[in-house]
Amino acid sequence: MEELIAKRYIKALKSNSDIASMENITTIFSSLAESFKDDKFVSIVANSNISAKDKLDILLEAVKPAKSEKINNLIQLLVENKRINIIPAMAKELKKDVANSTKTYTGVISSDSDINETVLKELSSGLSKRFDSTISLTFVKNDFNGIKVEVEGLGIEINFSKDRIDSQIIEHIIKAI
Repeated sequence: MEELIAKRYIKALKSNSDIASMENITTIFSSLAESFKDDKFVSIVANSNISAKDKLDILLEAVKPAKSEKINNLIQLLVENKRINIIPAMAKELKKDVANSTKTYTGVISSDSDINETVLKELSSGLSKRFDSTISLTFVKNDFNGIKVEVEGLGIEINFSKDRIDSQIIEHIIKAI
């Protein structure tokens, strides 16, 4: 539900903005969204005993370095409509929207074995060519028995599980016999 509301606000923002200003707005809202990971901050903005003016002052002070009347008006609108809680959803949707507009995406490669930088660059390059975009990948070591590549903005998920490959080889050998 929050994503749908966030998309409506973003649509209004996009109507009078270019890519550079949308990237700037995305950076600001991503920073604000990080604040929502702090329990003290959430307790302040969610507290009904704190006036809307105080909440507005806190949020406007946070975005003051941007010196943007558009952002200030948006924050004021969110506070007036009691929609401060959608700021993280707005940040996420703004990131997606800017990524789609610029065709620049980030992804994650997960595996239980180490992957060197050369392989990361080759995979990034290959995926970039395949999807006519700029894709940068980062490696995360975890307990996945194989390799998994995820690029969320494009909806790509590729995985090669060692267990699945082993079972398919055994099935193939059994069929051959």
